[in-house]
Amino acid sequence: MKFIKFYLAVFTLALSLNFISTEATAQCAMCRTSVETANDGKLVKFGSGLNKGILYLMAIPYVLAGTVGFFWYRHNRKQ
Repeated sequence: MKFIKFYLAVFTLALSLNFISTEATAQCAMCRTSVETANDGKLVKFGSGLNKGILYLMAIPYVLAGTVGFFWYRHNRKQ
């Protein structure tokens, strides 16, 4: 039971650290160019939502791979 609580706490910590706002100014050149051309010198932050969306899409494969790896490890440990 302690084993499951430990990994649940680690997973929760990793997930919460993933969604903490960081300064990610440009994820790729194409996205940065499109945001800069859409901005036209205004002080509105168009890129913040785009960057958060890119980070969210980037996190999904890692979460899925970690979940599959955890269950695979747990299944092999029982055998």
